Order: sequence, then structure tokens, then C-alpha cells
Amino acid sequence: MSTDRHVVCTGCGAANRLPAERDALDAKCGKCGEPLFSGRPSDVKGTAFERQIGKSSIPVIVDVWAPWCGPCRAMAPEFEKAARALEPRARFIKLNSDSEQAVASRLGIRGIPTMLLFREGREVARVSGAMSAEQIGRWVGEQLGPAR
Repeated sequence: MSTDRHVVCTGCGAANRLPAERDALDAKCGKCGEPLFSGRPSDVKGTAFERQIGKSSIPVIVDVWAPWCGPCRAMAPEFEKAARALEPRARFIKLNSDSEQAVASRLGIRGIPTMLLFREGREVARVSGAMSAEQIGRWVGEQLGPAR
């Protein structure tokens, strides 16, 4: 049984295999050379979103937001703090529901901000409303269980 992780680069979209013994925080993309984890969630387009959830073996946390949404703007720095604290245990990305309306509709987004957790290509949890970094960390921890 392989314990290698598969991580999709947020820069170029390449899928990277990371051996379990390798420190993911030091890992760079084999295609473009960018760090695989930066502690800064990337705002992705629909195709990049699909690739992230479909090709990553690590959990993917998605913040669905819009630029006109006050609570979304207030939560953005908190989501980034949570990403810095929790990567590489999970990938943190953002999806603009205004520019990616078809994806947001398919996901059944009714209010923003909404956070989704995907594992192995499937949504396994969601929560709506602005949260602090601590609340985000608690929610992610509840969903993923103890860190290994």
C-alpha cells in the first residue's frame, strides 16, 4: 500500500507525487518549480478547482466567496491564517462564486461564505458563514480527525 501523497500545484495544475517521508512544506512542483504549499490559498478557476478536488489525495478545503460580500472579505485573512497553520495536512483554495457561477450552482451554494471539504473527489462536509481562523481550524480538525 502506497503512502505517497498526490498534490496538485496551484500554479500550473500539475499533479505531483510526494513520498510519505518527504517534508511537503519543502516540496516544489516538478513542472513549474513553485512551492506546493505557500500558506496562501489560491483563487482558482473552475477547471483548476476540478483538478484540485479530482487529483489530490490530500483533503481540499474550499472557501466559496464573492468580492462584493462583506463577510467574505472579513473572513479572507482568517482563511489565510488557517491555511498557514494547517497546510500541508490539507490544500486551501478559494472559488469566486461570481466568476464561477456554473461551478457554484452545481455545488448547490446558497449563501456565502461557504466552506467545503473534499476528500478523494467527493464533498464530505460544508459550513456556511464567516469564521475566525480558530473556528476554521476547529472545523477542519473535527472533519479530518487527529493529525498524524
